[in-house]
Amino acid sequence: MNKLAPSILSADFAALGEDVRKVEEAGAEYLHIDVMDGHFVPNYSLGIPVIESIRRKSVMVFDVHLMIDNPDQYIKAFAEAGADILTVHAEVCPHLNRTIAAIKENGMKACVALNPTTPLNVLDYVLEDLDMVLLMTINPGFGGQKYIESSTRKIQELRKMMEARGLEIDIEVDGGIKLNNVKTVLDAGANIIVAGSAVFGGDIEKNVTDFMKILGEA
Repeated sequence: MNKLAPSILSADFAALGEDVRKVEEAGAEYLHIDVMDGHFVPNYSLGIPVIESIRRKSVMVFDVHLMIDNPDQYIKAFAEAGADILTVHAEVCPHLNRTIAAIKENGMKACVALNPTTPLNVLDYVLEDLDMVLLMTINPGFGGQKYIESSTRKIQELRKMMEARGLEIDIEVDGGIKLNNVKTVLDAGANIIVAGSAVFGGDIEKNVTDFMKILGEA
């Protein structure tokens, strides 16, 4: 089933609780929360205290995306903060199967993210253990970037890989997704759509409604 995951990286941090309430009341089931450490990506963002605070105000699925080095040491802390899905990057996990197991042991769904130029074959021996794969369709670190067109083929190839193995795993896409290209990524095989500036820029409720309409028709 297709779902929208608004990314609060593009929200108004001075009114974060209100912006979260708006997307939830408009019908979004997921909330995408980017955590950046200034090392793996050249930016800083939300941490555990913020997740704990908004967790008390929302029943949405918290889709927490760790763009950090050494994610293993923080897995339990993010579980305790209220994460439902925890995403780690294959690029920073030398023992990826161990990391995935730790995420599940802490009661969360496990997702692995791949940067735009990271090949799909890094998932060859862990795909069956995953609940979701996140394909970055921009180079991570900053919102508002343009969608990388070659990502469409990568989504298609990942969906074919899953179908060949008889797997029903969510494919999430993050980066440059707008109302004018979301159908392209849905048709390619994605079903969880992260959108930041396209949701939080302007009329939040209308933006969510417009996305949900396209997702419902795809």
